[in-house]
Amino acid sequence: MTDAPTVRPGLVIFDNDGVLVDSEPLANRVLGDLLTSYGIPTTTEEAVHDYMGGSLKRVRDIIRARHGRELPDDFEDAYHAGAFAAFRAELAPVPAVDELLDALDAAGIPYCVASSGSHERIRVTLGKAGFLDRFADAVIFSSADVAHGKPAPDLFLLAAEKMGVAPGECVVVEDSPLGVEAARAAGMRVYGHAAMTPRERLADADAVCADMTEVRGLLGV
Repeated sequence: MTDAPTVRPGLVIFDNDGVLVDSEPLANRVLGDLLTSYGIPTTTEEAVHDYMGGSLKRVRDIIRARHGRELPDDFEDAYHAGAFAAFRAELAPVPAVDELLDALDAAGIPYCVASSGSHERIRVTLGKAGFLDRFADAVIFSSADVAHGKPAPDLFLLAAEKMGVAPGECVVVEDSPLGVEAARAAGMRVYGHAAMTPRERLADADAVCADMTEVRGLLGV
């Protein structure tokens, strides 16, 4: 864990995929297979490197810029069908999240989700992991709610505004470089969760943690 002082936040903002739920290997496998089926060979590892943490609109933009191609109109529907099937069959929670949320509840520290995924995806994954009852509709925020997704700060700023907490009092827990960049741009403290992401790709975070137990320590709960 990168050395960093313990900070008691006014609000903890969690990314969802790869932070609360262990969905990134599944989602990026589906994305890689789908792009490959479109004639754009993509491994799971390449999907993780190029697209993890971003929206499907960003995937479209990158494919257009790199390959001069438009993805099919049903790309999003095809991706979600494959991803949701994988989630329902294989998804697991990230270890020690339950204990962290229990500790935040006991300390009276509010928390929310701010994810690049759609509202449906967030609910499907949180439900499968057993966390949905902890997050009411009022504390779930999606990139669909803002004009510009990560790495723009809009999503995190929206979450802070709706939760009634100043950006400088928020701590974001992220596993993608795009999310770290977005949190920085929002003026928030950010802890990188490096269970899957190489630590060096999260180097701009205030601290880089291997697991949720380390994150809990930094939050002082």
